[in-house]
Amino acid sequence: MHSNKNRAPAAAIVTTLITALFSNTPFAADAELAQVVVTATRQPTRANELLSDVSVLTREDIERARSLQTLGELLSQEGGIEFSSLGSPGSSSSIYIRGANAGHTLLLVDGMRVGSATLGEPSVSAIPLSQIERIEILRGSASSLYGSDAIGGVIQVFTRRGEGDAKISAEFATGSYGTKEANAGVSGQAKALHYSLRVGTVDSNGFNSISNRTNGQYNKDKDGYDNLNVSAQISVDIASGHEVGVQAFHSRSSNHYDGAYYDAFFNPRTDFDFRSKTTIESYAAYSKNRITSNWTSLLRVGRSTDDSTDNWSPTAHSDFKTHQDQAVWQNDIKLPLGSLLLAAESLRQTIDTSDTYTATERTIHSLLGGWTGSLGNHRLQLNSRSDRNSQFGNKTTGGAAYGYQINDQWRGRASLATGFKAPSFNDLYFPDSPLFGGGNPNLKPESSRNKEIGLNYETALTNASITLYRNNIDNLIQWRPDDPSDPFNFSWHPNNVSKARLEGATLTGRHIMGSITLRASADLQNHTDDTTGRQLILRSKHHGAVGFDHRLGQLTWGADMLASGSRYNDAANTQKLGGYATVSLRADYRLDHDLTLFAKAGNIFDREYELRQDYATAGRTLFVGLRYTPK
Repeated sequence: MHSNKNRAPAAAIVTTLITALFSNTPFAADAELAQVVVTATRQPTRANELLSDVSVLTREDIERARSLQTLGELLSQEGGIEFSSLGSPGSSSSIYIRGANAGHTLLLVDGMRVGSATLGEPSVSAIPLSQIERIEILRGSASSLYGSDAIGGVIQVFTRRGEGDAKISAEFATGSYGTKEANAGVSGQAKALHYSLRVGTVDSNGFNSISNRTNGQYNKDKDGYDNLNVSAQISVDIASGHEVGVQAFHSRSSNHYDGAYYDAFFNPRTDFDFRSKTTIESYAAYSKNRITSNWTSLLRVGRSTDDSTDNWSPTAHSDFKTHQDQAVWQNDIKLPLGSLLLAAESLRQTIDTSDTYTATERTIHSLLGGWTGSLGNHRLQLNSRSDRNSQFGNKTTGGAAYGYQINDQWRGRASLATGFKAPSFNDLYFPDSPLFGGGNPNLKPESSRNKEIGLNYETALTNASITLYRNNIDNLIQWRPDDPSDPFNFSWHPNNVSKARLEGATLTGRHIMGSITLRASADLQNHTDDTTGRQLILRSKHHGAVGFDHRLGQLTWGADMLASGSRYNDAANTQKLGGYATVSLRADYRLDHDLTLFAKAGNIFDREYELRQDYATAGRTLFVGLRYTPK
């Protein structure tokens, strides 16, 4: 049954490609495809000139999918991305780009790194959709541009920026599980001053995170969630080509979860109100200056914070705080042929925890360079980066890409890139104990070699692409028992013992037929542990999405289906999670020029499925709301 569902997205893509092949629509270089993307090259580049696998989600895309609630669920509808969570909204969640580990994705908010240096991965669940203006998704190894963590790819979130006349916008929605969401903002431009301020809040009763009554952490209660978020940007055009500004982002979340602890008589207890609090912050000041007609300089300094507190018993809690102090000086230089990128970066990571770590700080100093250029129908991109890490020394990565414009519609591309992931503070220094084990300060960075080829078709009405890739990862860090043959050995330590092979094909398509917009993505993939030959946990062999929007005067309505094949919950591939497909519906009705009534229904067939073993997912949901957005 699942195989038929998983073929549907692929079939939609094939249909789109065939439509594109026989289309006579002119090349769209100055239409929708002329949108500018920054993440793929670190320089503003037109989307139809890129040599990498990139997706862009606009504010309109985000509003269309808001019934999904979270950033991770929104991203899972994009090609090449899978998502897992531990139950109710706000719970711990992870994204996997092209099968890479959760810690192999770099998350940027307005150019600033955010995430936990102890866990070694970003807190995706703490980024609210209401604050996001745009998301750029770069698939494939990008360490030659961004350094550590970007083995699988980069997700960059851009918050709101003020332009034009002063505008006040607001939105309120309510729906299933007692969920209420409200946000409001003001933005605009007064001569040389640009400003934006937005505040939002979410509160939900949630649902019981663990659905299996035999699970030792089962507790029949609702695991609620709340979030308060603020973003602000102010910039001044001090002269033609010269801009200075400050930006700030703050998100504070609290969620309840199911757990267990032992009381004074060593009896397991689940009746405690287990809860976790997470605060994500990012602050920066920047100066962007056009030094000459061919040379633009960007200087940015700032700090991001990931602060987490976990209350896991009536008398105990764990605190983990990461500060990342960041500085970058980037220079974009136009040459007679192409464009040159030269940059220097400094990153200082410090942690403050309730445990005792033997080291709590590290610094990374980086130099990087790149060049992109075109010669006739040929396009090239070259990048190299050197990172000097105070914990393990130097690491150099590089990337090379080539593209050929076959005609106005078709573009072929191929690339090679290396990447790496520095061990987290938990991997290196988690406090050691004879009974439970701990970190390993002798770990080496994980490293990768990514190869891919792709074909793009682009017109004013149709976008379609196919990308074939293989990413080999060495020195994968794996926590394992010191003596696997001893069933009573509970001492675990991490080691560079594994290798992984990530390979597959990602197909994406979008086609406009009058008042109807069709879109689809499909992934056919095989992500395996090379040391065992087994499938990597929580990665399916095929998944995809298909959807449409239809405009009928003041009404816009549409539907989306997300489908996934089976996955394994454990490295031994003994705990199998079944495949699933969910369908959502939505409708927006414009009451007047600025006011919109919207309704969104998720998982309309009330499908029961699991993203992690024993953990529940939302059933049928309904949300309704009003949005005031002056045009």
